[in-house]
Amino acid sequence: MEQIVLRIVITPDGDGFYVAECLDLPGCVSQGKSEQEALGNIREAVDGYIESLKKHGEPLPQLKERHYVDLPVSV
Repeated sequence: MEQIVLRIVITPDGDGFYVAECLDLPGCVSQGKSEQEALGNIREAVDGYIESLKKHGEPLPQLKERHYVDLPVSV
């Protein structure tokens, strides 16, 4: 079985929850009351997403190479 690495972004939403999004799988978003819970929930969402693709004979979306940098700005 092939393994790939998917990048997950977790951000606080201001209502006490954390939103987790898989940028490589369009629409694959989850949340949790903590970062750990959000990470566990997005893992389930990713697994379900990939399982659905396989079930319907659809390919995995093309993974995009991304580069992340911190950009200091004055505010």
